[in-house]
Amino acid sequence: MRLVMIVTLLALSLFANEIEWGNNFEAAKAKAQKEDKVIYVLITSETCRWCRKLESTTLKDTAVIENVNSNFAAVALTRGKDKYPKRLKAPMVPMSYFLTPEGRVIYSVPGYWEKEDYLSMMNDVERKYKNQKSTEKEQ
Repeated sequence: MRLVMIVTLLALSLFANEIEWGNNFEAAKAKAQKEDKVIYVLITSETCRWCRKLESTTLKDTAVIENVNSNFAAVALTRGKDKYPKRLKAPMVPMSYFLTPEGRVIYSVPGYWEKEDYLSMMNDVERKYKNQKSTEKEQ
């Protein structure tokens, strides 16, 4: 019995160590609307070294993973390969967009960021979204 619990906990911790990325913008939008979450769109390219650094450092941090999985409908897209709304231009990569469940841009963030700055920025996005929602309800 103890061995089963240990194996189960280990398996759960392994799966919790990755961001739950979607690979389709419309599916992320539907999830965001269903769960009332902000859409987090990460646009990268296959040859971008800063994209790889963001993916291998900041986006592997446990606090970042937990924040994204708990509070966002995340989708990772490749520029020039995947389909996404034209208004989400990616003049440089990596490019992070945060959108309301309806698809309005709340925040756009170009480039690589360290985990502390990324967490702070994601907290700012969540605050801004909650403020927008409460303002819309009052009107």
